Amino acid sequence: MGISQLTLVIGGAASGKSAFAESLVLQSQKSPVYIATAQVFDDEMAAKVARHRDLRGTGWTTIEEPINVGQALEQITAGQTVLIDCATLWLTNLLLGKHDIAAASANLLGAMRRCRGPVVVVSNEVGYGIVPENALSRSFRNAQGTLNQTIAAEADTVVTVIAGLPMVLKGSP
Repeated sequence: MGISQLTLVIGGAASGKSAFAESLVLQSQKSPVYIATAQVFDDEMAAKVARHRDLRGTGWTTIEEPINVGQALEQITAGQTVLIDCATLWLTNLLLGKHDIAAASANLLGAMRRCRGPVVVVSNEVGYGIVPENALSRSFRNAQGTLNQTIAAEADTVVTVIAGLPMVLKGSP
């Protein structure tokens, strides 16, 4: 089974979306590349990153890039499949760093279109909760919803993962 040029894997926190996305990348039979957007600021996040790395195992090339994911995509060759994990942490990094989110998102989408290898993007669905209490949280929720919709519109395949179970929303994995 072939992999789409651009696949979005979306779901709630701890839904199994990263594990599913990793399995898609490995099915491509190309060299797997993991673009990690997380920044480690505390012991809890360090443990989460270590757990993800251990679960992936060996054989992955890891690029740690919290902001310039588009630049990282320029390094990908036709013989590689890339996993961006995740768009939510990337967006958080932009928002907290007071970057131009619209410009950065446009840059990312352009880089995904130009990428020489298939791209799988993991992102959190944040629209199921209540309206957040504070302005920063509402701004994040709105920006995440816009980013998810933009990536989904461009993607050949969109899969949601709930309780470890993938459901295809668009295309076919």
